Amino acid sequence: MAAGSLVAAGAVPASAAPAGDRPPRTTKGPCRYTETPDEPAVRKVPLPPDPRRTPTRRVSAVLETDHGDIGLTLDPAKAPCTVQSFVHLVRHRFYDATSCHRLTAYDRLKVLQCGDPSFTGEGGPGYRYKDELPTDLPPWPGDSTGARKTYARGVLAMANAGPDTNGSQFFLVYGDSGLLPNYTVFGTVDAAGLAALDRIAAGGIQPAPEGPTPPVDGRPVLPVDIDDARVRR
Repeated sequence: MAAGSLVAAGAVPASAAPAGDRPPRTTKGPCRYTETPDEPAVRKVPLPPDPRRTPTRRVSAVLETDHGDIGLTLDPAKAPCTVQSFVHLVRHRFYDATSCHRLTAYDRLKVLQCGDPSFTGEGGPGYRYKDELPTDLPPWPGDSTGARKTYARGVLAMANAGPDTNGSQFFLVYGDSGLLPNYTVFGTVDAAGLAALDRIAAGGIQPAPEGPTPPVDGRPVLPVDIDDARVRR
């Protein structure tokens, strides 16, 4: 995966044809969660609820990891469909007993990517949904084109495989990163969570054959296991 790319490799492009004769089911609300028969769920979950009016009140969640709790504040005012899907997956225990499969340490990409129970970077929930892309991110310093934006330390955002292919994989930004604004931002990480991310990043990245030294993209040396994910009341 190239620097600046947050790919959920197994997600199905929005234009992909359904497998078999039955067209994929799609919810009737504004989010239009759509089955991906060609990429079945790693852990079976139903399609998320899709009310006519999406909620706007912030939601607190926590990822219990072996490096400490990572607290999250989810912002449905910015990304209602994404927050609904994330909460849905948390409540169906999709993220429990999973491991974060990718850590990056590029100059302009410093993230931990999680959300795939298969630990391959290719797994998902068996459905996709639309982007809710940010429009208020500051420009990335030094980019004369103005194309790249700053995904600041503490941002929580979705990985994808192209337009409208959001699924279950997400990334936690532990250092300011310069990306094209192609990734839905749906929340923030708390101070304790950032401290945990710093410990994980300090542990380094597993080397790859013929890769750079020190490695800048791959599995974290310190395994990051999400023991339990839950929504706080």
